[in-house]
Amino acid sequence: MANLTLDCALMSHDPQPDSRFDEFLFLQAQNAGLFLGQIPHPATGQKTVNLRAAKSVLDCLEMLEAKTVNNLTSNEKKLLQAALENIRTLYQKHQ
Repeated sequence: MANLTLDCALMSHDPQPDSRFDEFLFLQAQNAGLFLGQIPHPATGQKTVNLRAAKSVLDCLEMLEAKTVNNLTSNEKKLLQAALENIRTLYQKHQ
């Protein structure tokens, strides 16, 4: 009986919020901002553009979006979509 209860609990999958996800997205968005000249480099104070690095961040977030389908809370999904939209817009401006 215990196994049946455990199996049912595993089958009803509601994504649970995880603050680490939000922190990860903020860090990636900050990195993208740095690479797209929106944030000055902490060591030099200069704003520079590194499209290759920005594209790498964008690719990682797009992969994360694809791999987490139906596994994010609505707030996590909104945050990820907003980050992707903002980064894509900035990236396209620099191409």
